[in-house]
Amino acid sequence: MKKLLSLIIGIITLNLIQANVCGEVRIDSIEKSKKIVGILIFKNAEVLDFAGPFEVFSVSNQIYNDELFDVRIIAKTKEPVIAMNGLSVNPDHSFADAPDIDILIISGGIGASLVVKDNEALQWIAKTIEKSELTMSVCTGAAILGKIGLLDGKPYCTHNTVYPFVEKMVPSAKPQKDKRFIQSDQKIYTSAGISAGIDLSFHIVEKLHGKEVAKNTADYMEYKGYQ
Repeated sequence: MKKLLSLIIGIITLNLIQANVCGEVRIDSIEKSKKIVGILIFKNAEVLDFAGPFEVFSVSNQIYNDELFDVRIIAKTKEPVIAMNGLSVNPDHSFADAPDIDILIISGGIGASLVVKDNEALQWIAKTIEKSELTMSVCTGAAILGKIGLLDGKPYCTHNTVYPFVEKMVPSAKPQKDKRFIQSDQKIYTSAGISAGIDLSFHIVEKLHGKEVAKNTADYMEYKGYQ
């Protein structure tokens, strides 16, 4: 009788352990399926350049049970960043402790003119782009891509006032002044000024998760720019 009882207890214990392991595998698989979205900001970054994409990816994740995206704000250091018009933003990560990023978003704004002169920032961006699945720039963020040689001979979009600057920096690049955004190469996308980053973000959500997910996100946000 004691042997039978011990056997039953052993079987129950084994089943509990297996159930726990299976549960852990399921949770891990969900976490791994989520894309880490890293949004790069800097002093005098244009607010909607990063806040627009932040909202699109975050809301998409919110309405789909927190299973699609993990959105992080990244800056050179973890000190508060003063964006355009005085908005103070607390980054989640610095360059030093940033996680591996699946989707890198490079915001723009007046501050991009300083980033193109910052070798440490350019090296981090280039290294991150190399490891990421895809990268998108918003507005003058295209100038940063141009500076590190990623727009050579490629089509691109940027803010309407910035085309002359990028054309001078990268004469071989191909400006697309009539478009809201464009795929510049296999893993790089560029958008026009400020609000165009929202449109490109919806395009990326649709590319990764389908039209229905993107449409439901737009409906929840009451954003009429995505059809």
